Amino acid sequence: MTARIIDGKARAAALRADVAGHVTHFAARIGRAPGLAVVLVGEDPASGVYVRSKGKATREAGMVSVERRLPADIDEWALLELVSELNADPAIDGILVQLPLPSQIDAQAVIGAIDPAKDVDGFHPVNAGRLATGLPALVPCTPLGCLMLLREAYDGKLAGLDAVVVGRSNIVGKPMAQLLLGDSCTVTIAHSRTRDVAARVRSADIVIAAVGIPHFIAGDWIKPGATVIDVGINRLPDGRLVGDVDYAAAVEVAGAITPVPGGVGPMTIACLLRNTLVAACRREGLPEPDGL
Repeated sequence: MTARIIDGKARAAALRADVAGHVTHFAARIGRAPGLAVVLVGEDPASGVYVRSKGKATREAGMVSVERRLPADIDEWALLELVSELNADPAIDGILVQLPLPSQIDAQAVIGAIDPAKDVDGFHPVNAGRLATGLPALVPCTPLGCLMLLREAYDGKLAGLDAVVVGRSNIVGKPMAQLLLGDSCTVTIAHSRTRDVAARVRSADIVIAAVGIPHFIAGDWIKPGATVIDVGINRLPDGRLVGDVDYAAAVEVAGAITPVPGGVGPMTIACLLRNTLVAACRREGLPEPDGL
């Protein structure tokens, strides 16, 4: 058996096109385009690449992109003051503060200062709590993208499937589990310290790998025919980017699998645009766009 490769680039391109179409209608009705503000603190090269990619995608979707770059030695209060200004700005519908932040800044304090209605990363405790209790929320972009790929892979029929999420972060693992529960999967959360994690993975119809360790999940851990969504993106000493799954081995066993790169990554930015549009519609009292 050779797995079907899940094309995250193609799915993300379709989502971005849908968002752009809805943005046109939004702008015609409201008289302005949705606005996304991205804040970058410091000069981390990887973060800089992400911010540029987000800005380009935002503009291509017809939205207003605002980038605020701050020095690495900025005081926490100054960053919080900027967040407060963006919260009050009527032209800004979404706020994203790029992580990680320098050590002198409390990331949780910054996340907590963002207006939950503009929290397009979905990290604010209010949005996390609403997701956990089944209420409408702005959902973290990466797990939302994973769910979209899974729904497409299973034609929307996820109910009753056994899923294991390997990773317990607030950014991916925990919200991913909540989203899968919302689609009536039976969910196990595992992590690097789980006893006999291989056995838990082998029992799953769906495997979400988000532990941040290169090739942590071996090919022989995968149940034949299972769907594998690899969130990990790790750079090896030789410069290669690999996921948390041993792709070469897993592709021979799984029924479907995402590549790294080209799988989950493109969906993350596409879902950021989706969240910004949804936030804008909610702020303006408009119905949420269908199909997003």
